[in-house]
Amino acid sequence: MSEKKKTETEEKAEEKTESTKSSKTYESLKKELETCKAQADEYKDKWMRSVAEFDNYKKRNARLWQDAFNEGKADVILKILSIGDNLDAALGMISDEGTAEGIRLLKRKFDETLASLEVVEINPEGEKFDPNIAEAVMRVDKTEGEENDTVKQVFQKGYKLKDKIIRYAKVSVIG
Repeated sequence: MSEKKKTETEEKAEEKTESTKSSKTYESLKKELETCKAQADEYKDKWMRSVAEFDNYKKRNARLWQDAFNEGKADVILKILSIGDNLDAALGMISDEGTAEGIRLLKRKFDETLASLEVVEINPEGEKFDPNIAEAVMRVDKTEGEENDTVKQVFQKGYKLKDKIIRYAKVSVIG
């Protein structure tokens, strides 16, 4: 019987040792799991920041390209505006009605082309002078019925592309 008791005692001791080993293994695995979860959270955070940063980069780059395109478009339009100015001047000088009608058709087509490019004419005649859209090149004396700081005459029309002024109107101002 004493051998049987020894065996039972040894078995209990072994179970206790195994239980201690299992407990230590469980604790080490638990710590490892927590470490892995923390790393996963860190990697996820870094990944999300990278995605957001790349998205912002794409938006910023798209804006830069659009701005560059609009600047190039404005430069080209600014260079062809003199054609419209010359057509207006020609209309004032021609006495032959057939030729005048031809130039009016050309001017109409020119204006339609500008409108299709989202270019809007600025003609502030009779309005209060606004230095944001016009450049005063001359000041004229006030006559009866006129108000100070009003645009009397437009020498050269202004134009804007969307919300950007590409050429200021050149005007005379009452004052």
